[in-house]
Amino acid sequence: MTIHYLESAADPRVSDYTQLTDVHLRKLREPAEGMYIAESSRVLRRALAAGHQPRSFFLAEKWLDDLQDILAAHPQVPAFIGSAALLEEITGFHLHRGAMAAMQRPAPVPLPELLAGARRVAVLEDIVDHTNVGAIFRSAAALDIDAVLVSPRCGDPLYRRSVRVSMGTVFQVPWARLTGWPQDLLLLKDHGFTVAALELTKDAEDVDAVAARNPEKLALVLGTEGAGMSPETLAAVDLAVKIPMRNGVDSLNVAAASAVAFWELRPRDQAGHPVRGHHGYPL
Repeated sequence: MTIHYLESAADPRVSDYTQLTDVHLRKLREPAEGMYIAESSRVLRRALAAGHQPRSFFLAEKWLDDLQDILAAHPQVPAFIGSAALLEEITGFHLHRGAMAAMQRPAPVPLPELLAGARRVAVLEDIVDHTNVGAIFRSAAALDIDAVLVSPRCGDPLYRRSVRVSMGTVFQVPWARLTGWPQDLLLLKDHGFTVAALELTKDAEDVDAVAARNPEKLALVLGTEGAGMSPETLAAVDLAVKIPMRNGVDSLNVAAASAVAFWELRPRDQAGHPVRGHHGYPL
């Protein structure tokens, strides 16, 4: 194992971990440098299980025993150890979830490969809150969504908060960032998908009515917080879907709505039994 004990927050070897609370800085640095941060030993293990490669490990000494197997399996990857106070000075927050790692971003998955065999796909339009992005991925992994596509302006699924909220399930569900919006929805139609917008419109169908038809392939588009889905996107989809509300409530948070819709719209066999998604990653 390659273990280095830190003595100064100015140590240039841990520049990947400096001031992780600066949202603007992280949004600029992580994609540009081809890296992301995996926070907590559980998330780190899921990243490694998905085949992602670590650049370095970063932890307090008390977590060494918990990560002995990981460090032994990656003897050439440096592990930086420091006191809780020093690690907090470097990152800008109290590190209470065990360990962190700077990880290499995996190569993007080509869209045809990502859609091959998929029956249920989620599409995120301009959802900028990383907490919501992470929560949607967690629901997607748990409720048999085969792939997630994100619009060009959507938040980064591998941003630190997204990864943390998802509990690492962003590594389990294949995803890709679209480059043209909303015209890339035509690519889904070319692959045989019915494209539905989860949006409250005058002609929106109840989600259970759409579920009863059991589309062979369905792509569900989720709109941004607040403003909702753009008119251009609504014009490009095949239909709109709504979750009926009671007691005067007009809508759910987009992450909560995604979980309800993913559950209700699961593909089913001829006997009406739910069919598991094809990605098959363990939670």
